[in-house]
Amino acid sequence: MAPPDESNGIVASTPATERTPLLRDGRQGGGAAEAQNGEAGSTQEVEGSDVPIAKEPNAKELILILGSIWLGVFLAALDTTIIATLSAPISSSFNSLSLLSWLATSYLISNAAFQPLSGRLTDIFSRRAGLLASNILFAIGNLICGLATSEWAIVLGRVVAGMGGGGLTAISTFVTSDLVPLRRRGVWQGIGNICYGMGSGLGGVFGGWINDTLGWRWAFYIQIPFLVISCILVTFKVKIPVKETDKSRIKRVDFLGATTLVITLVLLLLGLNAGGNQVPWTHPLVLTTLPLSVVSLGVFVYIEDKVASEPVIPVRLLLDRTVWSACLTNWFSTMAVFGLLLYLPLYFQIQGYSTTAAGARLIPQAVGTALGSLGSGILMRATGKYLVFNHICMFFLVGSSALICTLTISTPAWVPFIYFFFLGVGYGGMLTVTLVALISAVEHKHQAVITSASYAFRSTGSTMGITLASTVFQNMLRSQLWSRFGDRDEARELIPKIRDSLDEIRKLPADWQQGVLDAYMDSLRAAFITLLVLSVLGAVVSVAMREHKLHNNLARK
Repeated sequence: MAPPDESNGIVASTPATERTPLLRDGRQGGGAAEAQNGEAGSTQEVEGSDVPIAKEPNAKELILILGSIWLGVFLAALDTTIIATLSAPISSSFNSLSLLSWLATSYLISNAAFQPLSGRLTDIFSRRAGLLASNILFAIGNLICGLATSEWAIVLGRVVAGMGGGGLTAISTFVTSDLVPLRRRGVWQGIGNICYGMGSGLGGVFGGWINDTLGWRWAFYIQIPFLVISCILVTFKVKIPVKETDKSRIKRVDFLGATTLVITLVLLLLGLNAGGNQVPWTHPLVLTTLPLSVVSLGVFVYIEDKVASEPVIPVRLLLDRTVWSACLTNWFSTMAVFGLLLYLPLYFQIQGYSTTAAGARLIPQAVGTALGSLGSGILMRATGKYLVFNHICMFFLVGSSALICTLTISTPAWVPFIYFFFLGVGYGGMLTVTLVALISAVEHKHQAVITSASYAFRSTGSTMGITLASTVFQNMLRSQLWSRFGDRDEARELIPKIRDSLDEIRKLPADWQQGVLDAYMDSLRAAFITLLVLSVLGAVVSVAMREHKLHNNLARK
């Protein structure tokens, strides 16, 4: 490994090639900046750069710094899945079944809407300030949920917690990029993904245990002391230098861009989550929010390109081949994977497994995701390349998606385990490889905002994948059931029940059961094929990525 260069970044006059960052910002200042407000530490400097770079910590220091952040990431991941177990008891305690869907949706929308803001805001106010604010918001949100005496109070708590949880997840990625050279970046991202995976994997079990022993409110209370510990650790351990300009920090904030981005994502995700779930697709809520989100997106792009001096997301960065390719690969692949994760448990329940057993059969996918992420990071560190591993990951993702389309009701129980494991390997590896590709394609000062952009693609992709799979499945199931049983006297009574509950299948007359199971399998296969097409699109757009150099030091020299 080459020794760290005592410099602060790539000299502005260095020509761009296919192996160096391609995009330069015309507003770049002339001298090296000073760090401020105690965030300085030891920095590297280079002529022509306006962004200070932190001194690279040794392995022990890095473990302490990232460990203090990963505690918050673990809790944020725990909170995303804990609600799956707690939704029913919480809704029952407030006597409101309509609350069931909003508990998850409110967290998801606020998480996805505010996450992309964290890149530019922490560039201005520091990573440490962003992590502290995110921990505090997350703690306040959980406190509101624990103390809630009305259904709308707990929804408010989930919104506030979502804002904090999104920041914790995104900023941890920025800090890792700030402190780890690109050559080793994937390894540490893989470890971080394992922490996130552990949190999301334990959330449902933890929520059920707490509900059965202490009551659902304690599932929220018990997280608060750990968030306080995370705040203390972050205060003393995270010291990333920030850029200083003649403007005050508040004046540097792109309020117009931030506002229009949040409005765009809230309108889009609200429409997608509500359509077909809480309300029909023809409902005024859907017909209003989705078109308005397109209008708001246009306003956002104009502001970022023509008005903002420090845009939340510099949209011109998205024109670079590697950047748009990596973002769209994330988008399509996340659509495919999240759609599969929604409907694979349904496949197992049709086979006769309980809800718990069906959920447990997704564990190989979680294990594969962790191993794919960490493994791709190790390989990138060893070779200094990422493009070949992207092709391998997408091969696994597309191949396993295709094999899932071949599942039948009589498929042996062990076969899906193999398919799901390689699905996870492909997806986890893709996430890590595309992140490294994105960061390597832009200058150091843009790495946080471009990472924020990738999170926006990923969060909207997860919602769109679930929505698209649900639309295909529901329409196909309706068509299949009516074509098979529409001429029978009991059809108008039984078909709506069959579509709403799998339990009804076991209560059907003997001459109905096999036909209903076949209709379900045909509908699932239609959804799986749709998701396969999305994974293929992800593989196709990923081919446009270029190979950039993965440097051994933070200064990229």
